[in-house]
Amino acid sequence: MISEFEKLLEKIGQLSELVQALRRENASLRADMASLTDENSRMASRMKEAHERVSALLQTIPATTEDEEAA
Repeated sequence: MISEFEKLLEKIGQLSELVQALRRENASLRADMASLTDENSRMASRMKEAHERVSALLQTIPATTEDEEAA
């Protein structure tokens, strides 16, 4: 009977350690996710700015006529 309680106590200890490890991992993953979400937002903003600059540059290029294309 004591042996069964010792085994149960050992398993409870292992479970407790596992729960703590998973909590630490979860906290780390949440921090990583927050960081990556912020980075994704910054990159999306940079992409939008680059798109706007390219669009503005394309507007400054004169349109070619059919005569110019044939030459």
